[in-house]
Amino acid sequence: MNPIEDREKDVEGEENLSVIASPSSSTTGDTYIKIPLRSSTLVNSLRGCGLSNVRIDTENLRQNLTMPQYLRCAMRDSIRLQDLITEETRTIDSVDNEITAERTPLVVFINPRSGGRHGPVLKERLQHLMSEEQVLDLVDVKPDEFIRYGLKCLEMLADKGDTCAREIRERIRIVVAGGDGTVGWVLGCLTELHKYGREPVPPVAIIPLGTGNDLSRSFGWGGSFPFSWRQAIKRTLYKASTGPICRLDSWRISITMPEGTIVEPPHSLKQIEGCTFDEDIEDEEGLPEKVICYDGVFYNYFSTGMDAQVAYGFHHLRNEKPYLAQGPIANKIIYSGYSCTQGWFLTPCTSDPKLRGLKNILRMHVKKVNSSEWERIPVPTSVRAIVALNLHSYGSGRNPWGNLKPEYLEKRGFVEAQVDDGLLEIFGLKQGWHASFVMVELISAKHIAQAAAIRLEIRGGEWKDAYLQMDGEPWKQPLSREHSTFVEIKREPFQSFMVRGD
Repeated sequence: MNPIEDREKDVEGEENLSVIASPSSSTTGDTYIKIPLRSSTLVNSLRGCGLSNVRIDTENLRQNLTMPQYLRCAMRDSIRLQDLITEETRTIDSVDNEITAERTPLVVFINPRSGGRHGPVLKERLQHLMSEEQVLDLVDVKPDEFIRYGLKCLEMLADKGDTCAREIRERIRIVVAGGDGTVGWVLGCLTELHKYGREPVPPVAIIPLGTGNDLSRSFGWGGSFPFSWRQAIKRTLYKASTGPICRLDSWRISITMPEGTIVEPPHSLKQIEGCTFDEDIEDEEGLPEKVICYDGVFYNYFSTGMDAQVAYGFHHLRNEKPYLAQGPIANKIIYSGYSCTQGWFLTPCTSDPKLRGLKNILRMHVKKVNSSEWERIPVPTSVRAIVALNLHSYGSGRNPWGNLKPEYLEKRGFVEAQVDDGLLEIFGLKQGWHASFVMVELISAKHIAQAAAIRLEIRGGEWKDAYLQMDGEPWKQPLSREHSTFVEIKREPFQSFMVRGD
C-alpha cells in the first residue's frame, strides 16, 4: 500500500464535511475584511496552522480543490513548453467539466528548501490531496511563468467559450508553502495582473515554512510548521479554500547606484532601464550621469543597518553549510548566536566611527500622511538599524512599533497602524541590547516617523558597503566615495489580496 494512503487512513475523521462552502468567485463578490493585527502566541500559531477538532473528509476536500484534468494538463503543458496550449485535443470528462458552486481550486507553490527536511515530503502529501499538476515546485516553475503561461492558458480557453475554464479562473486561489521571501516573490508576480487588467487577482494563503514567517503570522496562518503537519495540512487547505479575504498594501522600492557597481540583489529585485525620482529634493551629491537601477516590491519591511548585516551573514553561512538548516528552531538558535559575533552588541565601545550609527552615511526624507511635500527627518545618532515596517509582525512575531496609546499618537502626529492604511512605520534599533529588549517586547523601538513615501540617500566615504534587506532577503550594497546610492519607497496603487487563516 502507498505509505501516503496509509497515513491518510490514520488521520481520517468521523465527521464528514460533504459540502465545502467558499466566498463568491470574483473580486467584487468577495467580502473583504479589515481585522486588527496582533502578536502571535504559540496557541495562535498552532490554531493558524489548522489544529482544531474539526475533521475534514479527504475525498470531498480533493473534489473541491482539484481542477478538471484537461484544464490542469493544458496549464502544465503551457508552462513546460512556455507556449499557450489552447487547442483541445483531449477527451473532456463530463464529470470533470461540472463546476459546482462549492469548488474552489488551489494552486500551491512550494519552496522545497524551506521547512528543514519537510519540503519534499510535504510536496508529495499535497500532490496526493490535490493533483500533481497543481503543486508547483519553485525550483522548476517560477511564479511569473505560471502567470504568463498557466493562468493565461485558462484565460484564453475562457475567451473561446469554455465556461469551465472561466469558472476556474474566477475562483482560483494560490497557496504559498515557504517563508516571507517566497510569499513576497509570488505576491510581486501577481501584481502584474493588476497592471494588465487581468482580473480577478487570485488571493494568497500561506503554509509557513520559513524562519520568521511574519506574513504568515499577520494573516492567521501561524508562525511555524506544526509537528503534526500531516493531520494539519488538510485543515490548512480547507481554510485556504474557504477563508475570508482582506487587503494588504504593497510597496515599490527603487534603488539607483553609480554605473559599474557590482551587486548581487535578491531575486525580488530586477534591473530596469532607468528610475525617475522626484525633483523636489535638492541633493548635495546628486546622481552621476550614468547609473544602474533596480526595482522590486515588498510587503512586510525594508531595513538597512546592523540587522540587515547580521541577516546577510546568516544567509551566507546557511548556504555554505546547508546541514545547519534543519528547521525554524535550529535557524533561530544559529541566527542568535551569529548575531553575537557581528558587533551587534560590542561596537558601541569602539572609537572607530565607521562602525557606529547610520547617521554617518544616511540621509532620510519622507512624505507624511496627507502631505505631498518631502520632509527631512534627522537620523538619531544612536540608531544602528532603521526599519520601515508595513505589518505588526517583525522578527518572528514581535511588534517593535508597539501598541501606542491615543494620547501618544496625537502628540507625535501618528495614526493607528494598519496593513492597508498606505503608511509605513519607521523605527530605529540602537544596538544589540536595545534590540534584544525590543524583541522580547519589554520596550518599544525608537519611533522615527510614519510615512507614505521614503527616500534614503546612502553616502560612502569611510563605509565601503551598506547592508539592506526586504522581507527577509538581505544583500550587500557597495558604496561609492564620489556618489551616493538612492533608495525610494512608494506605495503601489494596487493592493494584494490575502486569505485569512484564523
